[in-house]
Amino acid sequence: MMSTGSSKVICLAVDDEPPALDILVKYIQSVPSLELAGTCINAVQALDVLRRRNVDLMFLDIQMPQLLGTDLMRTLTNPPKVIFTTAFRKFAVEGFELNAVDYLLKPISFERFLKAVNKVMDIKPVQAQADTFDSYLYFRSDRKMHKVPVKEIVFIESLKDYIKVVTTSKTIITKQSISSVEERLPKSLFIRIHRSFIVALDKVQSYTPELIAIGNEELPVSRMYRHEVEKVLK
Repeated sequence: MMSTGSSKVICLAVDDEPPALDILVKYIQSVPSLELAGTCINAVQALDVLRRRNVDLMFLDIQMPQLLGTDLMRTLTNPPKVIFTTAFRKFAVEGFELNAVDYLLKPISFERFLKAVNKVMDIKPVQAQADTFDSYLYFRSDRKMHKVPVKEIVFIESLKDYIKVVTTSKTIITKQSISSVEERLPKSLFIRIHRSFIVALDKVQSYTPELIAIGNEELPVSRMYRHEVEKVLK
């Protein structure tokens, strides 16, 4: 998935609207594991860059002059991973038919951008190295992007509009929903025990039908999740 000799995901941003392109550049530069190879204002420029450079991931607008983003994809024999960006929801089905990683509807929020990027990260480490748990997520806090290895997460707690991510070495509070994080976690390694809590299965020290001891905490198991919790932990 990644370019040879690089530990970063090499990205190309393609959009004919300068404000939209500026947002993509800002978002890409905010994530340490992404490296911006360049920007293009149309698909023809993008085609030229792809011929000259190795690109792992392309953020590609669909509706552009001369050549649509979807048509560009059809011309490529060995395309990079693609996240389509567009202001028009009607293009979503066509985008996924072209094996797009994700589809971002403008205006794009940083949280939604990050969710799409994490799907790309998952394609490489989680599928190829699932046994070693060599995967990670990024969380925004204190104006920084914090890289958190999945294997270090102890539990996640919902705090209304925020979540608290407790790891073996630190605690991060970030503004996003617990459900959005749950979607990005390996199902074999984590379980939801309550509307407000997700725990790492390998960090559970003991449990009863009502409580789970994990780290230095005792977390409640709600009735809604009790059957699934007992089934998995047994």
